[in-house]
Amino acid sequence: MSADPITPIAPTTGRGAAAGTMLAAVQDRYGSADVLTVRPVPRPSIKDKDLLVRVRAASVNYADMVLMTGQPYAARLAFGLSRPKTTIRGRDVAGDVVAVGAAVSGFAPGDEVYAEIETGSFAEYAAVPAARAWHKPTTVSFTQAATVPVAGVTAWQGLRDHGRVQPGQRVLINGASGGVGTFAVQIAKALGAQVTAVCSTRNVELVRSLGADDVIDYTRADFTRTGRRWKLIFDVAGRHRLADCRRALAPRGTLMLCGGKGGPWLGPMGRIAGATLWSPFIGHRLGGYLAKPDQRSLRELTELIEAAVVVPQVERTFPLVRAAEAMRVFVDEHPRSKFVVEM
Repeated sequence: MSADPITPIAPTTGRGAAAGTMLAAVQDRYGSADVLTVRPVPRPSIKDKDLLVRVRAASVNYADMVLMTGQPYAARLAFGLSRPKTTIRGRDVAGDVVAVGAAVSGFAPGDEVYAEIETGSFAEYAAVPAARAWHKPTTVSFTQAATVPVAGVTAWQGLRDHGRVQPGQRVLINGASGGVGTFAVQIAKALGAQVTAVCSTRNVELVRSLGADDVIDYTRADFTRTGRRWKLIFDVAGRHRLADCRRALAPRGTLMLCGGKGGPWLGPMGRIAGATLWSPFIGHRLGGYLAKPDQRSLRELTELIEAAVVVPQVERTFPLVRAAEAMRVFVDEHPRSKFVVEM
């Protein structure tokens, strides 16, 4: 729990329903996790199409690390050259609606919701565009729900919309034990695929429990050199050369890139751009994408979660006052599933 109690806000509707202060994880400059401090800041006001949400939980994502460190440097063109334009970290949010904007329908004070926002969920309250929010699955906790909007939607859109998974296809998930990967294994199975998961030794049993038909331990074997072929390689880890990945693709197969650290200037976007440029000249479809936050994807994932087809995975939780530690561990270690900051 946070160090100070949250002063209740009476349920209301309309613009600017918030007042007073709240605790939030704030950064004023780029750098390591040490730049994050938890301190009082003004509560957000809301516009006509927003919800004011009392945050219960917010998970840690790669995008939070990008905004914290300012790397890859190309990201600063959007987020601020010398210092971040927005100072409160966090994109995933799960919590209770305490106020709704004048133009919002379908939500009311007291509703339990989850969403992806541009930034600001490592805080006791957040302004959430209603078009990005949906009602939290009734079968999971706020902590579990907070893992879904970024990682779950990334896996869902990548496999269904961009990877075009069909029943019976052989699909390989590279980076299967991370935040996106644990969703990807379950979603690929839900779409009817035969799933091979790639992970380290300590995570083999985890990905098997999520439904993987086969597991390759990358500390013992390189999937690009096994002689096996897959119709789709969904690459979250981003450690292999494109040419090596092509060796593991079936004829007219697809390599879909959605992650990886990449270089200090372009990050994973350099590899994605290279794949997109190369694709028209070869017999495989190579590409990448950036997931788009939307209500439809959350609605569809909610149905899968409530049917227990997809179960959100949480490795560790941290109270808001230890948000900097959550980011530090996220950067220094290789997380298994998701880290969540709880309010």
